Amino acid sequence: MVKRTLVVFWSIMALVLAACGQPTPAAPTTAPSAPTTAPSGEQPTTAPAAPSGEKLRLIIGTGGTGGVFFPYGGGLARILTEKMPNTEATAQETGGSVDNMKLLQNSEAQIGFTTADSAYDGINGVAAYQATGPVPAATIAVLYQSFIHVVARADSGITSVADMKGRPVSIGSAGSSTETAAIRLLEAAGLKPEDVVRENLGVADSVAAMKDKKIDAFFWIGGLPTAAVTDLVTTESVVFIDTSSLLKPMVDKYGPIYAATVLPGGTYKGTDQDVPGIGVANLLVVREDMPADQVKGILTTIFDNLEEVHQIHPAARTLSLESAVTGSSIPFHPAAIEFYKERGVWKE
Repeated sequence: MVKRTLVVFWSIMALVLAACGQPTPAAPTTAPSAPTTAPSGEQPTTAPAAPSGEKLRLIIGTGGTGGVFFPYGGGLARILTEKMPNTEATAQETGGSVDNMKLLQNSEAQIGFTTADSAYDGINGVAAYQATGPVPAATIAVLYQSFIHVVARADSGITSVADMKGRPVSIGSAGSSTETAAIRLLEAAGLKPEDVVRENLGVADSVAAMKDKKIDAFFWIGGLPTAAVTDLVTTESVVFIDTSSLLKPMVDKYGPIYAATVLPGGTYKGTDQDVPGIGVANLLVVREDMPADQVKGILTTIFDNLEEVHQIHPAARTLSLESAVTGSSIPFHPAAIEFYKERGVWKE
């Protein structure tokens, strides 16, 4: 009897111990998310755009609706959103180059369009940036060359920048790269900014003011053709001023950020012959502390979809890997340099 009782007792204890020693449930079969950064000392071959589960949100500072930056930036935003994994890019209308550099400075934008002269001033904290200090920006691509438009009413009698003395002239939006270049051109022509009746208008407002005969001339830095200027010449008779004689004093004072170029005949209605002038490169810039994987992701998306980029605007058609590395007035982001080296176009 005792033996039988002991057998039963030890059988029950065995069952209890077996239950207590049951292994924990198996882990889910779905693998854990991969880390979003490469191990120390290694570079990811295809870096993620943002931490797993999070969208990378990019604000692109562009320009006014009448210029090239706005449609170009809108097109890039669409392509980045559609083609770059887990990314949402938005183009923001701004006052142009200076606005965009300051948005980068304040981390209110991640990408910006800017002219080379404004970028140079920005990283050095001079001219329009004197009050706010140096901007921590770096180039990721040279996009295209802009023409410094100097446009006058045909009946104004203005045939040179010097002729603008005492006349109502729009020198561009306040704080814009157009304003900076306009003041420099006036000075190169022997005038002080106060020698003209200055209006600070963007290109669309300058065109409207010229149509209303409120101004006799305006300055505008933009790609070819600029939509607002195309609109102007459909109803108004204008002249495009040859500024080529002012290039040397501009370069002597400000360096090779300005270059000789031409407005090709036929670009705008009524302009059959080439007009010699001054050009400046347009850059796509980011904060210098933008993560390398994001820079590479942006550039990979742009250049892997280059045919689509070329359809955004006529000014975008000149973009190539080779052109993207030539003409920047400020240093390139290290990750951009690495990208272009991998594509075989970067030259030390």
